Amino acid sequence: MLRRTTEKIKAHNRRAVDVTSSDTHAIHEPYPLVAIQQIVYNAVLHRTYENTNAPVRILWYNDRIEITSPGGPYGSITPENFGEPGRVEYRNPNLLVTMKTFGFVQSFGRGIAITREEMERNGNPAPEFIVDQNIVLCVLRTRK
Repeated sequence: MLRRTTEKIKAHNRRAVDVTSSDTHAIHEPYPLVAIQQIVYNAVLHRTYENTNAPVRILWYNDRIEITSPGGPYGSITPENFGEPGRVEYRNPNLLVTMKTFGFVQSFGRGIAITREEMERNGNPAPEFIVDQNIVLCVLRTRK
């Protein structure tokens, strides 16, 4: 499922080739692939699977991507400290091991930081998070 999702993301994330701004061509993506992957993988990994059939949703608009994960923060993570460096909790440790084994997780507790770095490097606004006890929503806005 995650591999197919990555293929779909790549198909939607249209690259533009600029051949006029400099002596060599430049390739621009509206969103850095790594940033989208980190948020999607986190949404699948950290969502709640108990008492809900709600899916992880990826909604792609002209100016943004919205990724929604059912279930709010877990353990010591709260809406107030969500995304702070060094704060890590795993609601689904068996899924974590599986995702690590199949190469979807390289480093624990770095997904949001990597997303922020990649968005900045690509010229995108910082990711926005809306977090409550029932849902985590991440908004990735396109380059300006």
